[in-house]
Amino acid sequence: MMRRFLLGLALAVGLPLAAHAVAAVPPLTLTPDRPAAPAAGSPDARLERGRYLAIAADCMACHTAAGGKPYAGGYAIDSPLGTIYATNITPSKKGGIGHYTESDFARALREGVRADGSHLYPAMPYTSYAQLTDADVGDLYYYFMQAVKPVDEPARQTALPFPFNMRLSMLGWNTLFLDNKRFVPDPGKSAQINRGAYLAEGLAHCSACHTPRNMLMAEVGSQTLAGASLGSWHAPNITSDKVSGIGAWTDAEIATYLKTGHVEGKGQAAGGMAEAIQNSLQFLRDDDVAAIVAWLRTVPAVRAPGQTKAAFSHGSAASEEPLLRGMASSTEHHSLNSGAVLFSGYCASCHSASGAGSTGQAYPALFNNTATGGSTPANLVSAILFGVERKIEGEEHEAFMPRFDQRSYVQPLTDEQIAAIANYVLKQYGNPDVSATPAYVAQARSGGEKPVLARMQPFMLPGGIVGILLLIALLVWLRRRRQRNA
Repeated sequence: MMRRFLLGLALAVGLPLAAHAVAAVPPLTLTPDRPAAPAAGSPDARLERGRYLAIAADCMACHTAAGGKPYAGGYAIDSPLGTIYATNITPSKKGGIGHYTESDFARALREGVRADGSHLYPAMPYTSYAQLTDADVGDLYYYFMQAVKPVDEPARQTALPFPFNMRLSMLGWNTLFLDNKRFVPDPGKSAQINRGAYLAEGLAHCSACHTPRNMLMAEVGSQTLAGASLGSWHAPNITSDKVSGIGAWTDAEIATYLKTGHVEGKGQAAGGMAEAIQNSLQFLRDDDVAAIVAWLRTVPAVRAPGQTKAAFSHGSAASEEPLLRGMASSTEHHSLNSGAVLFSGYCASCHSASGAGSTGQAYPALFNNTATGGSTPANLVSAILFGVERKIEGEEHEAFMPRFDQRSYVQPLTDEQIAAIANYVLKQYGNPDVSATPAYVAQARSGGEKPVLARMQPFMLPGGIVGILLLIALLVWLRRRRQRNA
């Protein structure tokens, strides 16, 4: 949901206008399954604005299941509290939101409350969408009602364990953590920076993934965009810090990353970020991407404690391949017994024996790579477990790495084998101060470390029962005491 991540509206005289100004820019045909976009200035220009906003907000990524119909829901979001299934947001009156008024739509989008009054979970980033202008919400509503094909089948229902299944509890959570205010441009910042802020903080909901959360799963404001765990993956620090964040990246590098998911000598997008780029960011206009970059430059720097070297600056080309030749006979069993041998057998054919990657970097180098040089092995381990898939329109080849978990069609690897490969890569090409244990890999395989709230869940029901019994006992005692004193 991540999913899940970064990013409409045009600016003039330093203030945001209604998204109607977008009509001056030639519309784009963004995906093959979409009808041709109407010409700018046509009666359907509003539809194209809504389409662009839906792409910038990355609605497709969460509301379309693999192989499913667009926006029909059913996509499984593996949250720390359980699996949340995205709803059907097609204009069907049977299975979707066809009965929603524009007011209903706005309330769901910005307050997390459905037309029937029940509450959405913040896996739907309404805490970010709360910033959207009335004009943009209206254009989104128009697009979904007029251009999206209705699908009458309702999506699978979410059924979280107690007490998370009590949606009414979100009323209290929203009271504590939902800032239901529209975006207000900063008069001290340029029109471009304000535009980038609106895109990144509102539509693209960057902070939903890149900001750490507290015990109640709300974003920690003092650590905005400082990096956060996303199940087995890690959304990196994207503040302006030159060591822990992206302050040392050039504007062109950041823009290229947002459009393609790849910058040689820096990093590659995988997991939820690859989805955001594939479904949303690559289709944004260049001026919008530049606005996001300009805004990112203004995000206060957050330095990770003890970090003195940027993640992309670790490692260099090195090969142990000559040392491995002749070590095992052709008939020897269990010869894949070290990280170096496993790397040679499963990784070197694509990433090269020296870790330098392929010519053109379709298979990236393992040094000068944020996945191997970071302060956590999360993204390296997750890439090995779950693979990498990222498709950019106009590029001849899709970025692809097979997965090696139990669902692998290449070769499932054990926790011990993946830990051995990861540790070899970290020592040889990445941050040698980081390591992974088989237990860490097993945890990543099962979805990553669970937050405190999720770990407390098994004790909440019995704890609640005990609490009720104690309350009853207290009331009985007080009543008897009053009777004795009467």
